[in-house]
Amino acid sequence: MKKLAAIALIVTLSAALFAPALAGDGHTRTLRIIATSDLHGKFLPWDYALNAESTSGSVAQLATAVAQFRDGHTLLVDAGDTIQDNSADIFVGGEDVHPMVQALNALNCDVWVTGNHEYNYGMDTVRRTIADMNCKVLVGNVYDEKGEPIADGYAMLEKDGIRIAVIGMVTPNITRWDAVNLADCTVTDPLMETRKIIDAIQGQYDVLVGVFHMGIHNDYGVANSGVTDILNACPEFDVMVSSHEHAQIPGLEINGVLVVQNRNMAQTMAVIDLTLERDGGGWKVSDRTSQSVDIAGYAPDAAIADLLGRYDAQARADAEEVIGRLEGGALAPGNEIAQIPAAQIQDTAMIDLINDAQRYYTGAAVSAAALFSVDANMFPGDIRKCDISLIYKYPNTLYKLRMTGAQLKKYMEWSVSYYNTFKPGDLTISFNSDIRAYDYDMFAGVNYEVNIASEPGSRVVHLTWPDGTPVKDDDQFDIAVNSYRANSHLLVPGEIYGEDDMPELLEMDVRGDIGGVRELIRDYIIHVRGGVISPMCDENWRLIGYNWDEELHSRAVRMLAAGDLTIPSSEDGRTPNEEPITEDDVR
Repeated sequence: MKKLAAIALIVTLSAALFAPALAGDGHTRTLRIIATSDLHGKFLPWDYALNAESTSGSVAQLATAVAQFRDGHTLLVDAGDTIQDNSADIFVGGEDVHPMVQALNALNCDVWVTGNHEYNYGMDTVRRTIADMNCKVLVGNVYDEKGEPIADGYAMLEKDGIRIAVIGMVTPNITRWDAVNLADCTVTDPLMETRKIIDAIQGQYDVLVGVFHMGIHNDYGVANSGVTDILNACPEFDVMVSSHEHAQIPGLEINGVLVVQNRNMAQTMAVIDLTLERDGGGWKVSDRTSQSVDIAGYAPDAAIADLLGRYDAQARADAEEVIGRLEGGALAPGNEIAQIPAAQIQDTAMIDLINDAQRYYTGAAVSAAALFSVDANMFPGDIRKCDISLIYKYPNTLYKLRMTGAQLKKYMEWSVSYYNTFKPGDLTISFNSDIRAYDYDMFAGVNYEVNIASEPGSRVVHLTWPDGTPVKDDDQFDIAVNSYRANSHLLVPGEIYGEDDMPELLEMDVRGDIGGVRELIRDYIIHVRGGVISPMCDENWRLIGYNWDEELHSRAVRMLAAGDLTIPSSEDGRTPNEEPITEDDVR
């Protein structure tokens, strides 16, 4: 995903924006649009994967924010990915209306569009979700086995005499992710469908709004799967609500159209104000402002919390469900020095488990994973669903890329710059305080050594395939990485690679029907490892180049444990080990 900062149009708002929109006088009207998307099962402020409170966003908190910004001239729209994630899948197929659908109905949503994850559970679930929504549901480019549209492609709404046309589409790449579920359906080009609708309703609306479950840019090089292609061909839109990429975009102008997008898990909502002036017998947009509202500061709405309380209890109980057992020891050894995680200076069964799961579900030859928490580990005993978060903290999804041996080496060198260069007289390994721990990846599927006595850029040595064959620059293979690494570094020009030297994205959200990486690790333990795991480490990599005096090193360890020495930490506290202990420190 390309960086958006260069084209982002951040709109400065007056204090009036924080008050309800005014209808205007006889010559002007003001229409407010509140847009949400990618709620991903977050109905109450609780993260069921972590089994912990999470107030960064939820539909219950959204309800409080919506009430503050809404008046009688407000349109509330949602761009999908609603019922999947955060344990919401346990309610799919139940007798009750899905709690996320109940939540949107309680918000009195005007328009809802299916996201790609709605199709993870099959077309019967899609049909039921559509039927249970109390608002207008739009999906203009999906047709069932009879050739009938599963929902309307557009809706004509009215607020304070303003005629509003809303068009809704879903990314055509749903056929890539849910091909089996859509085998009897036809998914058409959203640009073709959009153009057809606009041509048919010309002169019937004052405001044209798009609510598309599509990102800014095309996925996989598929034309018209990003809203940029749509808007370049259809400048008639006044506003486009984009989604799918989970990016916080307060306001972005594409071909004269105002575009907004939200972060996932109800962390933000977009608020758009349109000013309209008389234009013959109708109205014409004369001004537009927008902002992104962070939801973390809002208390949950009591009525929604009460409405969905029993589902919360059910999801919490599900998080406690035992899914397996760990036998034979912890997944990572204890730290010799408290501030230096063993799992970042040696291969461990913990990182290998993550990489094994990632390689299994992608079929990739190589995988990369990071240590997200310095105290991450799992100890012998029962494994609950929520315990996967002990070794995998973040809700990343799994990506599959294709790269060459040369690209892999560049990626690995970028990663191992995490270590400070070992100098004569050093007695401990230390980390670069400019690099976060979660940006240090460890690799599986290849064997290698990291010489930390060498300067960054020339540290990875003896890089071979498991059979001992050297990895050649022109070798081509697939690699499994998480969504954060792909979208923040590997697929962004200038981070690791140049514009013409980036890996190829083959698949995003691999096995999204199961969930993100955390859920895939859980599934791997249950269905691949048979519910019982033990520490398994292939020791495919190791650090070299730290030739310290063993006696003095042991003395440093004892002094640190006794509190007679302190490991230097970064000023912001995020790197607890930014400088080494040296021989001078212990003498």
